[in-house]
Amino acid sequence: MTISLLLRRGLMLLCFALLAGCDTIVLNPFGDIAAQQSKLIVISTILMLIIIVPVIALTLFFAWRYRQSNTEAAYEPDWDHSTMLELVIWGAPLLIIIALGTITWISTHTLDPYRKLSRLDENRPIPANVKPIEVEVVALDWKWLFIYPEQGIATVNELAVPVDVPVNFKITASSVMNSFYIPALAGQIYAMPGMQTALHAVINKAGVYEGFSANYSGAGFSDMKFKFHGMNQQDFDKWVATAKADASVLKRADYLQLEQPSIKDPVRHFGTVDADLFHAIVNRCVAEDQVCMDQLMASNMNVRTAKTSEVKGFALLAQNQRNGRALDAEVCTTPSITSGKK
Repeated sequence: MTISLLLRRGLMLLCFALLAGCDTIVLNPFGDIAAQQSKLIVISTILMLIIIVPVIALTLFFAWRYRQSNTEAAYEPDWDHSTMLELVIWGAPLLIIIALGTITWISTHTLDPYRKLSRLDENRPIPANVKPIEVEVVALDWKWLFIYPEQGIATVNELAVPVDVPVNFKITASSVMNSFYIPALAGQIYAMPGMQTALHAVINKAGVYEGFSANYSGAGFSDMKFKFHGMNQQDFDKWVATAKADASVLKRADYLQLEQPSIKDPVRHFGTVDADLFHAIVNRCVAEDQVCMDQLMASNMNVRTAKTSEVKGFALLAQNQRNGRALDAEVCTTPSITSGKK
């Protein structure tokens, strides 16, 4: 066995060994939204390969068939057109584009992160007695804060939800743009300061999954990770009770300290949370001396409305004055009236 053959086989084994460590959670997720997205990726890839594979194969075939040393291949330097070949070359990609466009249009609306869920998975609709759980997500530098408004608790770098229960995420950021991403649950959603994005999702299998930021945000970005726990309802209730028993408090002053940049923060629980904290974070008014953005925009709208009303009032007054002057001129120049005056 030659050295080159051994080298080739060694490189192949090395490639397989490297691929063995790959995490295929994106193509094998455990949430219904992520599963639908996975199918979309597979279908789109297959449709594109219908064109790519024949093109690559024909490129290799023609390069071999019409090589210079092959004297048996037909040489037709004046050939320039084939209607059938043109139909195949243009028709097949056109059909693929139409199919991809149709699938993309349907999936864009079906998998809209702002759209409420209509099913737990492809075989089960959402039961009428199931109430979605609310989770408020804040991307900090460089950690994640999760607030459970209904349970009155908050956590840092740990997220837990019950299995087969819809989750409504409200997402924002403290300073710079980040991306909230749990591959097993659903696609990534951007977290932006001063804005609120949303995600509706459900996890269908109990387990511990990875969550992280998928958008570079500075020095601590690579460690901006958290554990996502899918639990049965009983275990989730115990987890909430454990968090509630923690004596830590997350008021506005506490949040101002928490949002300071830090790297590799440990998991923390807060048994008490300010009920309006998330609203204050989104509207950039956590500190006492700050005016909330929604209040500021409302006051600006009122000022603009008042100014508009004043402008319209002045315009109407001017128009009435012009109409009055025109009427006076008409009265002075009408023959019947002037003759009556005489």
